[in-house]
Amino acid sequence: MVSIALLTTEHVSLHLDPLRTALSLVVDPIRYLVDLPSETAGRINYSIRSYSSLRDENKGLRETQLANQIRLLKYEALEKENIRLRALLENSYKLGEQVLIAELLSVNITPPYENIVVANKGTRFGVHPQQAVVDTNGIVGQVLRALPNSSEIMLITDPNHAIPVQVNRNGLLTIAVGTGELNRLKLPFLPDNADIRPGDLLITSGLGGTFPQGYPVAVVDAFDLPAGKQVTATPKAALDRNRELMIVWSNTKPITLSPDPLQSPEPKPEPAKTPAPLVIKDNANEQ
Repeated sequence: MVSIALLTTEHVSLHLDPLRTALSLVVDPIRYLVDLPSETAGRINYSIRSYSSLRDENKGLRETQLANQIRLLKYEALEKENIRLRALLENSYKLGEQVLIAELLSVNITPPYENIVVANKGTRFGVHPQQAVVDTNGIVGQVLRALPNSSEIMLITDPNHAIPVQVNRNGLLTIAVGTGELNRLKLPFLPDNADIRPGDLLITSGLGGTFPQGYPVAVVDAFDLPAGKQVTATPKAALDRNRELMIVWSNTKPITLSPDPLQSPEPKPEPAKTPAPLVIKDNANEQ
């Protein structure tokens, strides 16, 4: 009955509003305290799940980033290789000789005793000893020994190597000898009054028949003027950074990919003898 009376009084008048307000001040904190454990547990559960999902997502992103970085490194290496091969291809068109691109297999650099590298092209591709080898910058060396599937190349800095050169500025002829160091050649046969200056470009002279004329070899280093000076030069080729090289054939020695180069006499039976029978036939008709 009391409840019905309170509901009726609330419906017909506003006398219970102050009482409701006073009771809410007491009941709301109690209700908040009752709901606090469940709300706290829900928030903690949500935070834990969010942290776990963020951690998993972060781990996946790190793995993806690492994989992308590895791919990027590979693409960068491929890009550099593409640039090197394109430079070699462009340089091969400029050379005017027949060339064969070869890759390095191993390096045997033991200063100051030996500067030799091994390339992946040999006699199966027509390579033979004493062929000139160049890169995009200049002379690298010459083929020392040719095997079926590889060839040994002696660098111009090998202490046993000498190359005829000339000063590009004035045509002065001399010989550049290897020192065993990858960044230095020496010019031991210059007279004291030789017209040579620091910064002069040395190119192949073509003497000796191994190296075609006009290839860059080295740049003369700074030196002192007194007599008995020791003149040195820095090679133009990147001897310590090459991965691809070009083996050069001169115009007088074409590439022979077949193992039967001795069959060259075959071109002799050409139309050289054809005029003779024609003359005979004409004489016969005249008779």
